[in-house]
Amino acid sequence: MTRLLRFITSAQTSWIVLVLAALAAGALFALSGSEEGETAPSVGLPDSAESVQVQKLQEDFPSADGTSALLVFAAEDGELSTEALATIDAKAFGELAELSSEGFVPPAQVSEDGTVALLVVPLEPETDVAAQAERAQEIRDAAAADLDDVRVYLTGAEGFEVDVAAVFAGADFTLLLTTVIVVAILLLITYRSPWLWLVPLIVIGVADALAGIVARQVAEVAGIALDASITGILSVLVFGAGTNYALLLIARYRDELRLHENRRVAMQYALRGAGPAIIASGSTVALALATLLFAELAGNRALGLACAVGIVVAMIFALFVLPAALLLFGRGLFWPYVPKFGSRDAISRSVWGKLGRAVSKRPVIVATGGFVVLGAMASGMFFVETGLSQNDRFLQKPEAVQGQEVLAEAFSAGTTSPAVVIVPLDEAEETASALADIDGVDAATVGASTDDFAQISVTLNAAAETPESFATIEAMRAALDDIGSGAGLVGGLDAQALDVTNAQERDQALLIPLILALVFIVLVVLLRALVAPLLLLLAVVASFFSAIGLSWWLFQTPLFGFPAIDTNVLLFSFLFLVALGVDYSIFLVTRAKEEAEHLGITQGMIRALAATGAVITSAGILLAAVFAVLGVLPLITLTQIGIIVCIGVLIDTLLVRTVIVPALAFITKDTFWWPRKPTLTDAEAQARGADALAEVSVAPAVEASGADAREKVTV
Repeated sequence: MTRLLRFITSAQTSWIVLVLAALAAGALFALSGSEEGETAPSVGLPDSAESVQVQKLQEDFPSADGTSALLVFAAEDGELSTEALATIDAKAFGELAELSSEGFVPPAQVSEDGTVALLVVPLEPETDVAAQAERAQEIRDAAAADLDDVRVYLTGAEGFEVDVAAVFAGADFTLLLTTVIVVAILLLITYRSPWLWLVPLIVIGVADALAGIVARQVAEVAGIALDASITGILSVLVFGAGTNYALLLIARYRDELRLHENRRVAMQYALRGAGPAIIASGSTVALALATLLFAELAGNRALGLACAVGIVVAMIFALFVLPAALLLFGRGLFWPYVPKFGSRDAISRSVWGKLGRAVSKRPVIVATGGFVVLGAMASGMFFVETGLSQNDRFLQKPEAVQGQEVLAEAFSAGTTSPAVVIVPLDEAEETASALADIDGVDAATVGASTDDFAQISVTLNAAAETPESFATIEAMRAALDDIGSGAGLVGGLDAQALDVTNAQERDQALLIPLILALVFIVLVVLLRALVAPLLLLLAVVASFFSAIGLSWWLFQTPLFGFPAIDTNVLLFSFLFLVALGVDYSIFLVTRAKEEAEHLGITQGMIRALAATGAVITSAGILLAAVFAVLGVLPLITLTQIGIIVCIGVLIDTLLVRTVIVPALAFITKDTFWWPRKPTLTDAEAQARGADALAEVSVAPAVEASGADAREKVTV
């Protein structure tokens, strides 16, 4: 370890670290080329899902190679006029027929109240996003021409694909730019230096770019696709975690510069002090993210793989590249607040240390009050509703969603998303008749067939992706088990959404206990104790419930007005809050462990709080702000994750780490480290009269003599 630290910090070798990092970055950038991939989140259900089995069987049907666009014509006021209906029919046999893959468009369907007409335009699938968008615009132009006082919407499969691609176009760049601006501003405020903030920002920016490249390459080898939502979260995570590691290292480096005249020696001690906490923190987050590889949904696996790779890259850059980059400059890098050798101990003047001393006087009352506050914030958990329909997932509703809503009001609620039932050919009529008698089904019509199977289109009377439509799908699946051979399968949009919800619930049931167990094991190995890890997990889980509850109250305000929390938000929020939230406790408790060896647990925790309070608070506020940036993306899912993690990180930073964890340590005293016996018990420390906030002075002669400043400090 000593040799590695010298290699990173020595004047003869530290430049090699930067050269190797630059060469590796250049090689990866050159080899990666331009990356193309999905622009919108995919479903990612396993092959065992019933809706996926239906999709595979549909590939053998005559219409398998086609798609369609739904054109919705809605009167601006009152009913569609006779002239408007005639014009719509003319379009079906004219301009729109020329754009159709089959050379014709079926006649328009008109709602009972005469306010809305629907045209279904058959199309060939188009994989090129630009070409698909151009074709969609041609269809819109042809449909809207020569129609006055009629609103025209392009929706259906084609409309959704085009609109979703459009809302995600440029989303990565917008997110990255906003993240960089937020991080730059907060680093500038934190360091109050005109140039110090540039060093960590550049290092983390390069780490983010490389993390994206490495994650895509690893995902490609693993056969996993990364979409825009995942790469967006990856950037936020790398910037957030990377900046936290940088803040911790630079803060420790600043402290050591006061104790060591040689900045390279100071960096060695800074790495010795902050390195284990950074490694433990990064390992905890990376391993927690890696648990998503056991998920059933491909989207969860993709997120876990990409973000775990990103955290490892951020950790490597924080431990190797950032120290070497900082050592390129002298103490003047910190101007105008330059840490001078032998200057006063800033820890002794820390307000956080004074807060810790106040907490130590009445820890039981403080801990009880802290948990009462957490419980009050968590009260919203009792009212949380989960599950968003496709129409509810956008912050600003695109045209396809608006068209769907118009159709749902004018026609039967399930007209726009009929269920698809595949049954053996000789059971088609019997099955259709039985399905039509199920509560929640409006109609069941036998459609296309192959030599072996028939397809039945089932119209539901409930809106798409609602609890009512899910209940009908489950009733249909149960009924099919008793019809004919029992081989019937139910697919379609509602069935797919139901399968996703069920898979997400299974993932949560598996992964949440696994994440907790993994984080606990890492903490046990790091602290060599059992009580402390249990207390830290208890506190961070309590902050998670508080974040969900408080966020739910916020989501119900007119500012947001979200009808529910999306199904995958709880799992992702739990993962990020537990893994990232425990980071701050790791930063605090590892420092407390170090200080307790010569101060005891009570004074050691007070000094640790004094030493880390400012940097952890800055790191928490920055991480919260970075996650809040997810709100610039168009999906409500990402906005909800960003807000929940933002609130949870602030709770963990300002309440849990600052008050509750120290109070729990003061209550348990030496038992906090059980079963490990502390080097210095609390009683022995009190007998010595050690003061955590006493001024520490360093004689310049100590550094000049080459002696270890830590062995020569006077308290």
